[in-house]
Amino acid sequence: MKQTFSLLTLAIFLLNCKNETKKEIEVITDYKNEKLDVTTSIYPETLTKIFDAHGGIDLWNQMKSLEFTMSKPNGNEVTLTNLKTREALITHPDFTLGHDGSQTWFVNNTDGEYKGYDPKYYYNLMFYFYAMPFVFGDDGINISDAEPLTFEGETYPGIKFTYESGVGETPEDQYIVYYNPETYVMEWLGYTVNFIPNIDTKELHFRKYSKWQNVNGILLPAEMVRYKYKNNLPTEPMGTTEFIDVKLTKQAVPKTTFKAPENATIVE
Repeated sequence: MKQTFSLLTLAIFLLNCKNETKKEIEVITDYKNEKLDVTTSIYPETLTKIFDAHGGIDLWNQMKSLEFTMSKPNGNEVTLTNLKTREALITHPDFTLGHDGSQTWFVNNTDGEYKGYDPKYYYNLMFYFYAMPFVFGDDGINISDAEPLTFEGETYPGIKFTYESGVGETPEDQYIVYYNPETYVMEWLGYTVNFIPNIDTKELHFRKYSKWQNVNGILLPAEMVRYKYKNNLPTEPMGTTEFIDVKLTKQAVPKTTFKAPENATIVE
């Protein structure tokens, strides 16, 4: 009887050990094989929702190059950018300008004097407007809430972006993204201008993001409207820019594409 009891006790003991071992195995997770979404956690909740409304910052970060075309009176202007390095090339019948990652250059394709924007600032100007809101995922950017914008009876919450010293050519720039309070899609951009002489660098300028297009899962502008402004508010439209032939890919463009040709002028 004593031996039978001992065997029964041993069996129960071994069964408990087996169950405890099984429980320990069940709670062990091999995180090396887990796909964890941690990218968007570094951004404020509002900005993450804006990113998500446009396709998500994680998908955007997989992209390597962006190209878009704007129709202008003297011909189409094509902007090509390597997203990770911000190498850029802008081609137009009147000029070609580029940035190879370290220096900016331009070629005047007309017989007269070059009368365009300063290439040092223009090479990524329209890219910056076009790639919003995702450019605000860059390093060196400060993020805060902004006063909402009310226009024609509609109110749009705002989120403000400023830059740390030494970031970009004009770190004193300020941008405010105004978004739809229900969908979080970007509706307006308010921004200061610091590279054009003789204007108030603290006054907000405005662009309305009036139409969007889906390109490989990312929502990008199809139409943008510039507005006149007064007292840091938009007043009336003054011009519409349409974006066509948009290409967003996971392949970077060869660096040689952005190299200055022999007849280029290097911008100091």
